Amino acid sequence: MTAADASARYWAIVPAAGRGERFSSPLSPIGVSVPASRKQYASLAGASVIQWSLRALLREPGVRKIVVSLSPDDDHWPVVAAQIEQECPGAAAKLMTCIGGGSRQESVLRGLQALQSHAAPRDWVLVHDAARPCLPAADLATLLNSLRAESTGALLAVPLADTLKRVSADGGLSTVDRSGLWRALTPQAFRFEELERALQDAARAGFAVTDEAQAMERIGIRAQLVAGSADNIKITRAADLLLAARTLSSQRGAGMRIGQGFDVHAFTEGDHVILGGVRIAHRRAILAHSDGDVVIHALCDAILGALGQGDIGRHFPDTDARYRGADSRVFLREVAAMMSHAGLRVVNADITLTAQSPRIAAHSPAMIAILSQDLQLAAERINIKATTTEKLGFIGREEGIAASAIVMLEPAAA
Repeated sequence: MTAADASARYWAIVPAAGRGERFSSPLSPIGVSVPASRKQYASLAGASVIQWSLRALLREPGVRKIVVSLSPDDDHWPVVAAQIEQECPGAAAKLMTCIGGGSRQESVLRGLQALQSHAAPRDWVLVHDAARPCLPAADLATLLNSLRAESTGALLAVPLADTLKRVSADGGLSTVDRSGLWRALTPQAFRFEELERALQDAARAGFAVTDEAQAMERIGIRAQLVAGSADNIKITRAADLLLAARTLSSQRGAGMRIGQGFDVHAFTEGDHVILGGVRIAHRRAILAHSDGDVVIHALCDAILGALGQGDIGRHFPDTDARYRGADSRVFLREVAAMMSHAGLRVVNADITLTAQSPRIAAHSPAMIAILSQDLQLAAERINIKATTTEKLGFIGREEGIAASAIVMLEPAAA
């Protein structure tokens, strides 16, 4: 933000009450069934679309409050809001909600009403689509820096590069001159009082505007076009989610990641071992603070390594009484959640168990089924094999057991 704009105040409205009739998607990651038309809650790179759309706004210190205009029957937002607060502590203090309307302009108007007691008439209000999850932080900063005392408003936009064709009513095809044509993006920023007047005027005239800039044009206010990134796409159809996932991956610099893990435990007196979440009868037990599941421990370490998040001992220390005798599947689920929040998922996992006994061939399908469930990964992407040390060393003397794991992670797609 420039020094000249240091005293400016910024607010944001995200209309999210609409339904995408052209959209059809699998369930959202928020843990509840979501109607296919609610594209703002569709799954995208480990979060929902709206979470991504809000991130740049939440991380911009100049934006004081963000009003999310919701449908009156939207019972999914509380779950998303809780996830946002967990990811970005303090976000709840910045977020507000209101009941939106049947159109975009009505939802924005209601958002303005929710800001009445906060914003001054000459404050700037940014309107951003709930379905634009790839807004670069640099573009937002550029937009804010363009808003000076004499400004009438601004919006991010991209000049059209493709050749345009027009189809007439009789099916005739003609080429449209694209000179001077831009594709309007969001956020779009205008003065509070002027945006409210423009939207109210359009409503009284029964004129349906497609964006805020069009409403402003009706009352004679022309916005400045600020060149933005073509990455700032709008999710319209389910196919757009894959493109958005790739864009987010590129923005975050995330690509394929590989991690390895290793775990070893001594045997003690007992009658069973836990391996890969499966209880296996054995003449010895594993000596450990938790259940000593070397398969899951090695797998957790491999995933944490790929995430750059240390090891299992850092997150679940054996000095913590909460983990005494703990089911190691709890660890795996928490590590899987960390991976999901990082926008990554497992491509495949290869695990080797090293032990003189017990034999695990008969148990490996059950292990794979458990790991598949906890990682939400297809069973064919998990491989478990076993080997011995030909009776050499402590493993050969059946004094202990070990496991190693290698995983590959990739950016999560929709």
